Order: sequence, then structure tokens, then C-alpha cells
Amino acid sequence: MTQHSMQQVIITEPGGLEKLAYETVAIPEAKADEVLVKVHAFGINRPDILQRQGLYPMPKGVTPVPGLEVAGEVVAVGSEVSQFKVGDKVCGLTNGGGYAEYCVVPESQTLNIPEGVSFVQAAAIPETFFTVWANVFQMGKAKAGETVLIHGGTSGIGTTALMLCKSLGIKTFATAGSDEKIQAISHLTTGINYKTQDFEQVITEATDNAGVDVILDMVGAPYL
Repeated sequence: MTQHSMQQVIITEPGGLEKLAYETVAIPEAKADEVLVKVHAFGINRPDILQRQGLYPMPKGVTPVPGLEVAGEVVAVGSEVSQFKVGDKVCGLTNGGGYAEYCVVPESQTLNIPEGVSFVQAAAIPETFFTVWANVFQMGKAKAGETVLIHGGTSGIGTTALMLCKSLGIKTFATAGSDEKIQAISHLTTGINYKTQDFEQVITEATDNAGVDVILDMVGAPYL
């Protein structure tokens, strides 16, 4: 790779879209456990929007450049990387910096893009799928034949969890705040409008008092 500089998007100060600007910087170098990706597409997530508004400060030592997921082509690999090589088409969950022409991604947070999936589609995979897989399946240990309750069923995390559960033979219930949202996920789950129904009562009756095995809760304190 002979190119040494790139453009990236920076937040000049908290505010609206007008506070985003381009700047030219050196292309980052991959550390031992990282891959350098030529970015073809990146995802836009709620944390990016909150960060732009000044409501989501990055942890110390993390780049202030927004962008938590990217898809593209591997152009360099670190000395300890073993699962990827130059030329691989990948998507990855970044530690920031995705709004750029090039971005470094830890090998452990990188996935090969399946055949038939475009860069644009792949850029929407890492944030939600990594989150759901870690919470529902690695920590929650949900498995076929069990039942899962997903709060916020029409969110990005919610719909991803519903799709994965359905594909793995897991029965689900999901809450949402309107009948329109319930209809939108009706092909994936048993939806419950939490504004007009008591989700605990609905589930208790539907499961003959058995309840659920795992709950994915994005609401927090009130539901806990």
C-alpha cells in the first residue's frame, strides 16, 4: 500500500450534522493483534449520534473519531494476526474511528463477510450481532427449546435477537410500545404492547406459569 494519508470525519464541537467535518491524517498502523481495513461502508449507531451531540464522551485513550462498525477489505495485518490476510473482505466492531477511509480493528472483533452479503449490509452486522451473541447466548446460554423475553423488540438489538432466536429454534416474546411496532415483528415473535398489556401476565398465561429462561433487558432499573 503506497498511500500514506486518508480522510476521516471529526466532530468539531457538540451539535448537529453541521459540526461534522473532514480532516486529512496519516493512515493508522495495525498493532500486533489488529487488522487494517480499507473502509467501504460503516454503520451509524445511536452512540455515534450521542457522541456528536456531546452526550457520549469516549473513554480515555479511545479515538474521538466516531464509527463503531465497518466493512471493507483487509490491507494489512499485525504480527500476531492468524485468522485474516490481506485481501479478505471483513466487517468488524471497532473501538471508534470507523468514519474514515481506513480503520484498525482488533482481530477478535472481526468477521469474514459471508458470500452474497454486500459491504453496506455487512457494515450493519457487528454492533448488534456481537452484542446479542454475547448477552443472549454466551452469558444467557439460551438454547433451542427454551424461551426468551426481549424488551425493545423493534430496536436494532431487539430485531437481531429475534432473528437469531428464531433461526436457532428458540421461542420468544417481545415488548414494544405501539401496535404498529408489534405488527412489524409479528413474523418473528409473540409481541406484547407494554403500554396496553401487562407483559408479565401475558407471558405467565401463555406459558402456563413457566415463564421464560432468559431475558434481554435494555430498559434497565424499572424492569429489573
